[in-house]
Amino acid sequence: MFYEQRMQVPDTPAALRREYDDELRAILERVEEPAARTGIDADRIDALLAGDSPDLSLEEAAEIQAVDDGSPDAETIVEMACEHLLLGMTTAVLDVDTLASELEIDREGKEVQQKIERRAPMSFEEFVHVQYAIASR
Repeated sequence: MFYEQRMQVPDTPAALRREYDDELRAILERVEEPAARTGIDADRIDALLAGDSPDLSLEEAAEIQAVDDGSPDAETIVEMACEHLLLGMTTAVLDVDTLASELEIDREGKEVQQKIERRAPMSFEEFVHVQYAIASR
């Protein structure tokens, strides 16, 4: 589950995203009418079910995770995910500028900080890249 603390990651952010897409797809396959249950448009749900990696926000990925039995609600999942990023930064002794420089996507430290602190929207792709950079230290 993407909202748990990661101590190890696969070789690339893309591999980590595939791992999460597979987990999200498995959840969607277990529920009836996944688009209605999540509030995410059917085209992106269908793309994920077909094996693609559609654009999702962190909140949308959390909505999918939340429909799984035993999972917390979507808001709690987002909060836990971001808290684990902050905890990981502390453990790895990473400041936001250093973290931003290690991302494979172009983001500035201030922007990364705003996203982790939930003061700016974060895409699921951004989350994966940040989590990868932190856990790979």
